[in-house]
Amino acid sequence: METAQQTPTPGELNWKLSSHPITLLFFIFFRISSLIVYLLGLRLLSSNFVLIFIITILLLAADFYYVKNIVGRRLVGLRWWNEVDTSTGDSRWVFESAEEGSRVINATDKRFFWIALYAQPVLWILLAVVALASLEFIWLTLVVIALILTITNTLAFSRCDKFSQATGFASSAAISSGIARNLAGGLVSNFFRR
Repeated sequence: METAQQTPTPGELNWKLSSHPITLLFFIFFRISSLIVYLLGLRLLSSNFVLIFIITILLLAADFYYVKNIVGRRLVGLRWWNEVDTSTGDSRWVFESAEEGSRVINATDKRFFWIALYAQPVLWILLAVVALASLEFIWLTLVVIALILTITNTLAFSRCDKFSQATGFASSAAISSGIARNLAGGLVSNFFRR
């Protein structure tokens, strides 16, 4: 009896379909490792809080940097940063997206990115509730730092995505209004020529 091989469909959560598998694997590694170190430290090594705290913070910082500067750009074509005007001290968020048509975003990469981006803050919120319920306030400090870092990246990339969609919508609206204006102008000029 022959077995039919299933061909993976684009967008399926299979790292082999990724355009950037190494980037994707490190992205998932950093996302999961900080949670695992925290959970193992909380349940197994709770006597060595300082070591667990430092390792978890280092993993969270590496995750924040990697997602912000590498993963977002390579997997979904989005980047963000914050600029400070030195003369006034005003802070300004800058959102950048790849030009439409300049690169093709892999559906699998995009799906992995957005699921992992939104799942991690949810998991840290659940861990915050657990820390509050078990009155582990010292562990709650670590969870709060994790929430700040993960929510900052999540909100920034969400805004960046919305900004890129709005820019794409505005440019397509401008193009379509230009087409409509030319079409209407042609109809009016043909009407007056008669």
